[in-house]
Amino acid sequence: MEEDVAPGREAVKRDAIDQVAEDIRQLRVDFERFFNGALVVPPFELSERIKTALRNLRNRPGNTFADQYRLTQLEARFNTYTELFNRRTRDREEGRTRVPSVAPGAPRHDPHTGIVVGQDLRPDAVEALYAGLARGQKQVAFDLESFRTYLSRQLSSIRTKTGAQEVRFRLVDEGGQTKLKAMPLKEA
Repeated sequence: MEEDVAPGREAVKRDAIDQVAEDIRQLRVDFERFFNGALVVPPFELSERIKTALRNLRNRPGNTFADQYRLTQLEARFNTYTELFNRRTRDREEGRTRVPSVAPGAPRHDPHTGIVVGQDLRPDAVEALYAGLARGQKQVAFDLESFRTYLSRQLSSIRTKTGAQEVRFRLVDEGGQTKLKAMPLKEA
């Protein structure tokens, strides 16, 4: 009879570990949003929730070696991100980095209707596209800076091919996947 209960417990434990992995990914995205000015306060609540979940999972009796290994990996990733975010926060507080500003009443970008990019890539526009692509993904294969570099290259390539000075980037859902589309805008 206990054999029937054990697989259920293992599934619940695996689901809890998967949820912690997803929360760590979300923490990374939220901190990037904070450092780029899209969030007003850092996501410390999520960080504390992850810390508590990791502690509870680590102290749960009956962890297998696979569970211990996965928890160790998640703790290492969480600790790495925490150190990075603490260092960036300290640098920001001590004035060693530029703080992006979001003006009150500034238009919020909707990546699904499209974001027009002119001569320069605005940080808030890049952030909106990045957040839209990252939303709903279990694993994001790129960070915000890599995405900014990619957009810059795409923008330059489109301008060279078409001669258009402005390009509209938008996100579309195709077959359950979110894809980035670009359309050069003709001069008025």
